[in-house]
Amino acid sequence: MSKFYSLFSSSKGNASFLGGPGGGILIDAGVSCRRLTQSLQSHGIPDAAVQAIFVTHSHRDHIAGLRVFLGKYKIPVYAMAETLADLRKTVCLPQDADLHEIDLHVPVCAAEITAEVFPTMHDAPGSCGFRFSMPDGQTCAVCTDLGVVTPQVQQGTAGADLVLLEANYDPDLLCHGTYPYPLQERISGEYGHLSNFDSANFAESLIPQGTTRLILGHLSEQNNTKALAQQTVLQHLSQCGMQRGRDFFLEVSTPTGLEQAVIF
Repeated sequence: MSKFYSLFSSSKGNASFLGGPGGGILIDAGVSCRRLTQSLQSHGIPDAAVQAIFVTHSHRDHIAGLRVFLGKYKIPVYAMAETLADLRKTVCLPQDADLHEIDLHVPVCAAEITAEVFPTMHDAPGSCGFRFSMPDGQTCAVCTDLGVVTPQVQQGTAGADLVLLEANYDPDLLCHGTYPYPLQERISGEYGHLSNFDSANFAESLIPQGTTRLILGHLSEQNNTKALAQQTVLQHLSQCGMQRGRDFFLEVSTPTGLEQAVIF
């Protein structure tokens, strides 16, 4: 039985845990070490259960707690070479940090979980998503911070049992909100984020390929709401003849994550 814990998910901080109390991995560490360990403990996961950290990219909302966490726990960090190079320049990581470059074509294994990486279109060096294969044969993919759903993203997520996918903004809220126009352009551009409508189209392609559990994540607290993201995706999938509870299960992660693990 595999469990996926969305601990934090928003434009202000992101972190997920894959595994269980006996061991697993973190995907990103975008909040303080204190908040991260408190969230793990609230789910019954001891700090020692974290056996590795996989980093999608070097933006602060994905690495804010990384330095302090690595100072307390000597565990390996996996990321693309460009991401690690950026971290070395911008984050004062411990000198003995155990950093591992991930190759696009070479899977790596940590905590008995096999990870494969695929590139993503986002304005950070080495930005990527991950596909994880569990010891029981189940698979999941973490895929946020996408300007565009590229063929590489489609290939990296195809057939995964569970996918955490981005639903960052509602176009109307973004257009009529407080963000200046250049920031709006960045968010909605090809190196920015996916809208709720983009996420709905992405979900439509995933379900026929075998994905049964979807988690919408990385919602903007200024330019989206849980209700809007869920409504947009469910309405689109319903129009495509796909029914929640029959063809797929859907969760929407809040800034402080999901209260319970998603079992897949």
